[in-house]
Amino acid sequence: MKITFLLHNAYGIGGTIRSAANLSAALAERHEVTVASLYCHRDSPGLDFDPRVRLVGLIDQREGSKDLALPAADQPSEVFPASVGGVSALSDQRMADYLAHSDADVVISTRPVLNVYLARFGVPGRCLRIGQEHSTLTVREQAGHRELQLNAVAQLDAFAPVSSNDAAAYRAALPEAAGRIRHIPNSSPAPAVTRSTGENRLVVAAGRLVAQKRYDVLIDAFARLREEFPDWELRIYGRGPLRDPLLAQIDRLGLAGRVRLMGAVAPLDTEWAKGAIGAVSSTWESFGLTIVEAMACGLPVVSRDCPYGPSEIITPDEDGVLVPMDEGDEGLAAGLRRLMVDPELRRRMAENAIRTAARYEPAVVAEAYEELFTARPRGGGVRRLRGRLRRRPDRRLVVAASA
Repeated sequence: MKITFLLHNAYGIGGTIRSAANLSAALAERHEVTVASLYCHRDSPGLDFDPRVRLVGLIDQREGSKDLALPAADQPSEVFPASVGGVSALSDQRMADYLAHSDADVVISTRPVLNVYLARFGVPGRCLRIGQEHSTLTVREQAGHRELQLNAVAQLDAFAPVSSNDAAAYRAALPEAAGRIRHIPNSSPAPAVTRSTGENRLVVAAGRLVAQKRYDVLIDAFARLREEFPDWELRIYGRGPLRDPLLAQIDRLGLAGRVRLMGAVAPLDTEWAKGAIGAVSSTWESFGLTIVEAMACGLPVVSRDCPYGPSEIITPDEDGVLVPMDEGDEGLAAGLRRLMVDPELRRRMAENAIRTAARYEPAVVAEAYEELFTARPRGGGVRRLRGRLRRRPDRRLVVAASA
């Protein structure tokens, strides 16, 4: 079977790109997989894609590219309103042309703009058109893109939010499409490094340095613990616009040398494995891929109980700690303290965390997608797809349409 992923920019670094890289590699075990990146701004991707996965750039944004000089690059999109960024007449043309000539059996789009393009330019009946949601419907509404997204989802053959709660929200918003909306989580491979021993006195967090992640809350929480745990350190991996304000906060609290902003690192396995505890301080997480990555490396995770992902992954007191959102940095500090003070609890939770992470290995999630391919979503070509799939004997994950 030929499967194509549509990414906005496969050459960057981010959770959606990591998820696509993980899933495409697993599907490449048995299928011909392509990643079509709407934009290409560098010679090689920031994250490693499996060598069996073909990478295609539709618009070349590298210095000196002829695409940058095309008039259409500066003309507004005819598909999207002016409020939608990152699109142009050129992106309309390139995506329409690519989908018109694609011979893929399945096309998977990964963000609202691409869901809209797939719904508009993907040929119904010729390929199975599947949209993904790596954020939440609530966030789409806050950005003013709710109706844009819902209109696209209603036209696609299937739609796969990474959160079960978010899938329920989409079903409620689109009851006529409820049967085509199926929760399938993100995936994370088993680490290629030795897992954490839990002995290093190190708390690790990872993600973009943006307001959603609330690293200011995490730093304040750690500040509450500095005197009781003078030999512990906090490391935050990622890059983003809030780096300077966070550095100023660290200096103001006298935490230089105890709290470090480490920048972007890929892959992160080695850095997770150096830690003893993973931490999440976000206001929302559609899934929480870093939670699974930390668990796979043998770290229990302390997370704020934000919508939606953490509570769908973490089982409190078994593989991590969930802190009520209204408890702020004080509650997060209390959650961290539980594990910092108790090595045996860390060890027990770490063992359970490894088992939890195994449920999200790429091969498992790939099987869930293969089941979706051969289910009965709207659109033709299902029998043809079934004929191209051989069934796997190992079925460790079953994702129900109502999950």
